[in-house]
Amino acid sequence: MSQVLVASNRGPVSFSFSGDGALIPRRGGGGLVSALAAMTGDVRNPDVLWVCAALGDADRSAARRAPGGRLGLDGHDTGGAAVRMLDIPAATFHRAYNAVANATLWFVHHLMYDTPRAPHFDARTRRDWQSYEAYNAAFADALARDAAPGAKVAIQDYHLSLAPRMLRDRRPDLRIVHFSHTPWAPPEYFRLLPDDIGAAVLDGILGADHAGFLAERWAAAFLDCCEPLPGARVDRAARTVTRAGHVTRVGVHPLGVDGDALRARAAEPDVAERRRALRERVGDRRLILRVDRTEPSKNIVRGLAAYRELLARHPEWHGRVVHLAFAYPSRHDLHEYREYTAQVRRLAGQIADEYGTAAWEPLILEVEDDHPRSLAAYGLADVLVVNPIRDGMNLVAKEGPVLSERGCALVLSREAGAAAELADDALTVNPYDVSQTAEALHRALLMPPDRRAERCARLAAAATALPPRRWFAEQLAALD
Repeated sequence: MSQVLVASNRGPVSFSFSGDGALIPRRGGGGLVSALAAMTGDVRNPDVLWVCAALGDADRSAARRAPGGRLGLDGHDTGGAAVRMLDIPAATFHRAYNAVANATLWFVHHLMYDTPRAPHFDARTRRDWQSYEAYNAAFADALARDAAPGAKVAIQDYHLSLAPRMLRDRRPDLRIVHFSHTPWAPPEYFRLLPDDIGAAVLDGILGADHAGFLAERWAAAFLDCCEPLPGARVDRAARTVTRAGHVTRVGVHPLGVDGDALRARAAEPDVAERRRALRERVGDRRLILRVDRTEPSKNIVRGLAAYRELLARHPEWHGRVVHLAFAYPSRHDLHEYREYTAQVRRLAGQIADEYGTAAWEPLILEVEDDHPRSLAAYGLADVLVVNPIRDGMNLVAKEGPVLSERGCALVLSREAGAAAELADDALTVNPYDVSQTAEALHRALLMPPDRRAERCARLAAAATALPPRRWFAEQLAALD
């Protein structure tokens, strides 16, 4: 295979400090790591280089100690598939990552602004934007330096929306794909961005030969946003954007899960131990499950409110159902996220106070990072609720049916990218409609077991249709 370079904010290895100050490496997680490993057949393939940012002090220390910032996937040596970890100044990284990527671009693409009050773009915005430009330029410089002639470069997500154009200017010989893991905002919302910043984001992605999205609606929204861009010509039938003589093809690649790998992980002892503990805690009651990051777009508060309304409108479920709400801490350096997590905790406490008894715990909220616990809960759930206000895909909606032991019913937001593939066998809801979601939970609990199992089997088949290996390979193949 020709050389492949992957660029993403988070890499396949990260570091922490031990008590005596030594560096402790650990393998990165996520679908992209699995995709790269499966695609190459050997994660130590010398034709693969991963460029990522140092995320904290320990990462920066490791990058400074390594020759040229090059590390192995084990965090120590440079043998095999290497990682180049970029030691971007902490202040630059903070402004690029928090102020622009997460507090601006993420909010735009997920339609999350309280528009009478935000956004508020001012002189500070321009300073933050300069850091975002510098952050993207650091990636473009590293990729340009390390890429062999004609190499393929896969640039990931909204953190690096400027990097394709910057890399194209530095190395026009390279074949570049940019993939967006988020939704894409419709043009009327995208226009919230300052005109020059919005144009720069679009122009940045149009530096790629191929722009990938998780769902048709996100790809269509991107084309809609490109249409008014000066000098751009959009061909919707061919799904291309031509600008300054360069053609960018737009593709849809709906990332799925690796069913075999997921089931193998769920069979390990730590998952079995958590499964026993959960079953003991829940007893023989019906189980409603949600697994999310404590991130406002995941809509946990309305989901809990829907469960509360279910208990109010259908008292026959009192003592017969338990809602497990497993939340992973997310971006607590942003005020909006800290306040949202506090709101989730408050509502959970109110539900427990209102309906809990000495013999019945109606809601179990746990805010911690425990992946084995979530895998165990997938197997036990009767109902899985996934109700984001907007989501690029949402792999929870796919993982749950794959690991379900008896067949779970899926209550799914129509605003999740996964709805494009799963809606026929899910109970789809408007994520803003708490009453509708409450009734969907009721219908899911009443669904006959055989019907639930049949629908769950079809959901699992759809969820594994494009596993990470094929998903990543499709993007590279689009560059040929």
